[in-house]
Amino acid sequence: MIRVAIIDDSPTMRALISAVLRRDPLIEVVGAAGSISEARALIRATNPDVVTLDLELPDMDGFEFLEKLMRLRPLPVIVVSSHSNPEIADEAMRMGAASYYTKPVNGGFLDCDEGRLAGLVRRAAGVNTAARPGLIAIGASTGGIEALDALLAGFPADCPPTLIVQHTQERYVAGLAQLLDSRHRPRVVAATADAPLRRGTVVLAASNDAHLLLGGQPGDFRARLRPTPPESGHRPSVDVLFQSVAAAAPGAAIGVLLTGMGSDGAHGLLAMRRAGCTTVAQDEHSSTVYGMPRAAAELGAAEHILPLDRIAAHVLMACAT
Repeated sequence: MIRVAIIDDSPTMRALISAVLRRDPLIEVVGAAGSISEARALIRATNPDVVTLDLELPDMDGFEFLEKLMRLRPLPVIVVSSHSNPEIADEAMRMGAASYYTKPVNGGFLDCDEGRLAGLVRRAAGVNTAARPGLIAIGASTGGIEALDALLAGFPADCPPTLIVQHTQERYVAGLAQLLDSRHRPRVVAATADAPLRRGTVVLAASNDAHLLLGGQPGDFRARLRPTPPESGHRPSVDVLFQSVAAAAPGAAIGVLLTGMGSDGAHGLLAMRRAGCTTVAQDEHSSTVYGMPRAAAELGAAEHILPLDRIAAHVLMACAT
């Protein structure tokens, strides 16, 4: 069991967070506190594995308490806040928070969460849910075809289900899927709407008319196609894919951003990291164009920055942990 202490000044929010977390059979809520003084006593008495922390508390600024906790009694902390400002989230992560969770607005916490907070708790406690299902999402652009070829060479025939957005002209996608399929052990296919995702299958975004997204739910993940306008200057967009993975598989997926021009995928990779997912960016030396990975590194979106020849082994090890 993962023992969780909740710190929030609102009795209603404490009850809602507790109800959301108690849906997970691996999580035990050991207590809740409405102030820093209560929180200190609760942590001493219960010795929790993970703490959820609101930033607005009556007797001390939440950032100040986070800094003191990280210095005096380090614990995995998930900041659970009503603030959606990325700068606030970045500051919390910089100060040592394991992840940042934005409370659903206008109520509906119980209906809107969809297991995301529990996924962050599992991740913070070291229970790596990426092995269930071990889904992988990859984005690439300039130089990406060669990078994908090298990366997939390290994937076994029964690799975790994998989704890829590679910026390329639509007329080349079918040929690229066939080429990668012929060269590597997993099955590589062009994306179709509502296709179930299975081990041993790599799904490549197939059309410039639609974004590729992750849909469904754990145990029944599916590829989705969405014909909405371009984002980050692209359709399909890596950002759109990564953001959908962060929402549908918090703490249960791995994001990989490879070589490419521009910044598509950087903000989506950050969303995945904040959702408790493992995130990887290709390093500068092995990148054909160090644009997208650089943008991710500068945002703090990449948990790991690795040369291309080490990414496959790292990703597969994370899935098996």
